[in-house]
Amino acid sequence: MMCLPRRLGMLLLACPVLLMACSDDAKGPTDAGTPPVVAWDGTYTPLEDKGDWLDRGVLAPCEYTAPIGTRLECDNPALFDVSRCNQGALSKVDAQGIYMFEMRPESGEYPFFGGSGIVLPSDGGPGFMSDQPLTRQQFGDQGIFFTGGYSTSGGSRMQFVMAGCDVPEPNHFTGCFAFCRDGLILDKGTFDADRMIFGRGEAESAGGIHLVSESFVGLGFPGDVYVTKNHAYVVSFQPRGMPPGGLTVFDVTDRAHPVLKKVISLPGDGYWNAAWAKDDVLYIATRASGVILYDISNPGDPTYIRSVPNGAPLDVHTLFVDGNRLYAMAIWPNSQTLIFDITSPRDPVLLNRVTFSSEEFISTYPHDAFAYEGRLYINHTDIGFLVTDPSDPMQVKELGRYFHHRQYSHASAVGTFAGRTIAFEGSEQDGAHLRVLDVTDPAHIQLIGEHRMRATTSIHNMILKGTRLYVSWYQEGVRVFDVANPTRPKEVAYFNTYQENDPRRTASVFEGAIGIRVPGDGYVYVVDTSRGLLIFNEP
Repeated sequence: MMCLPRRLGMLLLACPVLLMACSDDAKGPTDAGTPPVVAWDGTYTPLEDKGDWLDRGVLAPCEYTAPIGTRLECDNPALFDVSRCNQGALSKVDAQGIYMFEMRPESGEYPFFGGSGIVLPSDGGPGFMSDQPLTRQQFGDQGIFFTGGYSTSGGSRMQFVMAGCDVPEPNHFTGCFAFCRDGLILDKGTFDADRMIFGRGEAESAGGIHLVSESFVGLGFPGDVYVTKNHAYVVSFQPRGMPPGGLTVFDVTDRAHPVLKKVISLPGDGYWNAAWAKDDVLYIATRASGVILYDISNPGDPTYIRSVPNGAPLDVHTLFVDGNRLYAMAIWPNSQTLIFDITSPRDPVLLNRVTFSSEEFISTYPHDAFAYEGRLYINHTDIGFLVTDPSDPMQVKELGRYFHHRQYSHASAVGTFAGRTIAFEGSEQDGAHLRVLDVTDPAHIQLIGEHRMRATTSIHNMILKGTRLYVSWYQEGVRVFDVANPTRPKEVAYFNTYQENDPRRTASVFEGAIGIRVPGDGYVYVVDTSRGLLIFNEP
């Protein structure tokens, strides 16, 4: 489920036809020829957590010459020193498509803005940075130079200024940037622009996963799906400038031919971000109404019951149902994990509102949670991955937490391997990737494995089924891992759902495969922010 962006650059982003036959690589897409995964004996060597963003050093031999703190007309091309650049190579850059930026400030510190990029239309028309039109745009023999910006609610003018330097490999170009507010230089450095086509020269798919059907969702940007009673319930959120979201219901009795049954939206409540069901009740997390309940005794025709808890508006972002407990993660007006008793699914009883805090991070909130064997694992964004004991809902105990530099814990799944409790966890930001944690002793959580992809993309959600981990990885599409040895996740299948020419694509790190469910019926259900509901066979 989409999280609220926390860094300045992310605040710029608008969170926002059946494919041809897929290729099949039975050996596995990235580890062909490597030994098969063998049973894990529970031993490992703890790893050092280096965070999501890895500093690769200066990315280009150019410089924005004005010092940080200077006030001037910052979009002047003459302020870039490109004398050591390979300007001739820049004419090879394809001036169409979507490029995402890996930013490296000259300080070498994690960039305080990121997750941004540009959209260059195939017709040669004006491009966009995030959702704002470029104000200057030059691509070709004379080099690369472009600027873009936006106005804040307080009336300030924020501006990106970027100049190309070299083309180290196809579908990449490097350069220098500056970021200004009302002409004051706030930051500068170098960048690597990565075109958002299938990563690593991949095919559309591998490992035996095939697209069974594709169904467009017209409400807002689709973000999550829940599957029950042979129906798929897709919820959508409302990015800036987009139509309101809501609920779209498909009858998926025939997975190859889903049938649209109903579309629901509520006035004044257009941001629906998560769904879960118990018996004949569907629970939906919304920005304005907390948790909305729908009767799905007739699964194709949900009917409104009410919202909980009663009272003031509440922004609930995600949900998790575990037996007779419903956990609702709220982010506004207070950071809370709400615990409901849903023994009677139509009549949730609020047991408690639990708050976890940190002196260092005032704005932290619970993004998601996972219940497993009497513990509640909470992805609590800035303060980390929390292990709690909710057995007494009135006295929820924190047992331990895992934290790394620039933490933004976002989603997780937990299981037992070789007698040890293992959590698969990920953040949400450029460079966010899969972490494998030994949480057997919550007071001493250890990093035991990792899997990274492109530095300009982000992991999103994950589902653990036995020793298979299914991940929705935004621009990287659907990734399937064999985690029988959790210290070495082995990618065994993938499907690249993201295509530059998909309708409504923006230059946001939060684009592509976002929601995922694997209900055990032989299919994988994925929500893509542009394409809608995609159904795959379970490889």
